[in-house]
Amino acid sequence: MEIGRKIYYEKSTGNVLVDTGERSGSVVETTWEQDFASYKSLNERVPETVGVIKLTYRQYAYEFSEAIGYRVNLETEELEFAYLDQNAEPGEPVEPVYQQPLTDQFSALKERTEANEAAILALLDFGL
Repeated sequence: MEIGRKIYYEKSTGNVLVDTGERSGSVVETTWEQDFASYKSLNERVPETVGVIKLTYRQYAYEFSEAIGYRVNLETEELEFAYLDQNAEPGEPVEPVYQQPLTDQFSALKERTEANEAAILALLDFGL
């Protein structure tokens, strides 16, 4: 069995409280109540102030391996990741810039490209 991460976050800030991590093998999915009993950072909180995002196994694996941080966007209730700025000068202080997961950005770009290609082919079929 494979179980994806659960990201528990503070509803007022989007800050991550607990990342349960991924598990595989002889594992059992835990409930909200079990997680609140198991994790100190959860059982110290009022449950109504905590949100959770459940991911599938290996979802955003690239982002979790490459990002320097992540949080929950309170407007979309989706994860955002921060990456190192490859253009920053050495020694220059760098503020993390949070953005949509790169795999989601890539998928959206791929869809737009395919739609544009289809539109171009349709225009060519009309002899334009």
